Amino acid sequence: MQGAAPQGPAEAPYFSDIAEGPADGHAVWARGADGVRIRVGLWPCAGARGTALLFPGRTEYIEKYGHVARDLAARGLASAAVDWRGQGLADRALSDRQTGHVQRFSDYQIDVAAMMAAVRAAGLPAPFVLVAHSMGGAIGLRAAMAGLGAAALVFSAPMWGIGLKPALLPVAWGLSAAAAALGLGHRYAPGTGPNAYVGAVEMAGNVLTSDPAAFSLLARQLAAHPELGLGGPSLRWLNQALRETRALRRMPLPALPAYVAVGSHERVVDPKAIAAQVARWPGAEIEIMPGAEHEILMERPELRDRFLDRIAGAI
Repeated sequence: MQGAAPQGPAEAPYFSDIAEGPADGHAVWARGADGVRIRVGLWPCAGARGTALLFPGRTEYIEKYGHVARDLAARGLASAAVDWRGQGLADRALSDRQTGHVQRFSDYQIDVAAMMAAVRAAGLPAPFVLVAHSMGGAIGLRAAMAGLGAAALVFSAPMWGIGLKPALLPVAWGLSAAAAALGLGHRYAPGTGPNAYVGAVEMAGNVLTSDPAAFSLLARQLAAHPELGLGGPSLRWLNQALRETRALRRMPLPALPAYVAVGSHERVVDPKAIAAQVARWPGAEIEIMPGAEHEILMERPELRDRFLDRIAGAI
């Protein structure tokens, strides 16, 4: 008797109604070496000359990058994105599903390995260009240091430092470390709670984008599928993020070309930490996007297109 044909990754839910992505976009489940299940979005492209590896930021989900995949396909690239553990439809560690939590920041590298296995199983072609936003910028830099296999690196407001006032940094360090030691690391970081940022704020004064159309899209996505939403970070996440950004500032940088874009109005991550990282990185360049907020890929069309062109031109 012949053996059964090998089974590919199981299909996962993919909300095409909000993604605005290529018609053949879909999602699969992937399981990390530690058993945590994540979701990987895949957007093939006929005749693709390479693949963009989209590493989202904290609170994000694969459908948010559907229109990015569409525009990259028009530039000849396939795309893949990931729901990191603790967000989107990936497994969440706490009973309060709205808490952005991770036990160790290095756990995200397990997700990277699972994502890359899914990308290769789907046959998305090399060369790869890493496109990493915010928290994904910290995860992506660590992955590139460890041999991700990307030919070029592109970062949008990477989290190489957290956007706190200098006077608050010692408080954040002390409070988050004490919470972890006391078994309270699951609690929300001060000033945050269970509500998703989009939906809790108005367009005016938001820290994500200066483009009303993009902000409206994000609000519609979470209104249609609130299960994708995420609230504030846990104290454990904050402590782990502080430790990881400090470690990345001390490590040798990968010998790869890197392009970094930061909005001139950036208020979420630390622009000075980004500039310092680029300054010690041969072959890296930084561009300040005028009038932009945190999310360059959700910005005004002229800024967004400039960034997309840099991604497409990287490989």
